[in-house]
Amino acid sequence: MQLKIKYLSKKIGTEIPAPYYATDGAAGMDLAACTDAPLCLAPGERAAVPTGIAIALPSNQYAGLVFARSSLGLKKGITLPNAVGVIDSDYRGEIMVALTNISDEAYTIHPGERIAQLVIVPVCAAEVAVVDCLPETERGAGGFGSTGK
Repeated sequence: MQLKIKYLSKKIGTEIPAPYYATDGAAGMDLAACTDAPLCLAPGERAAVPTGIAIALPSNQYAGLVFARSSLGLKKGITLPNAVGVIDSDYRGEIMVALTNISDEAYTIHPGERIAQLVIVPVCAAEVAVVDCLPETERGAGGFGSTGK
């Protein structure tokens, strides 16, 4: 699968790192804040942080998932308010990372700081069929925590 990346800022690859896999076993590539100045997130505040890139995924075959960096979430309380950002294969605009500060202290995001990670996953488009009943399973309609394990 080829991921095509368009640099929307001349800073990418010079002042701001281009997306990259930090290790050979990394599932996600790091995305950096492409800002002109530091951005301060007060406690409880949310912001859409630009990355300076756009991507092109093969149509209807893949999606991009934007996840929080675990170190920012655990150590600083900086996470994604929507849990996971979804980039559809037909989206060609700039990737923006929605961040929120769930800590009690302000946090400053610096230009070029790694703020999220992008994971590319295959997508299976469902064929929807309306039916009167669903096949039975051992679990049935049991909800959250209903397996007793």
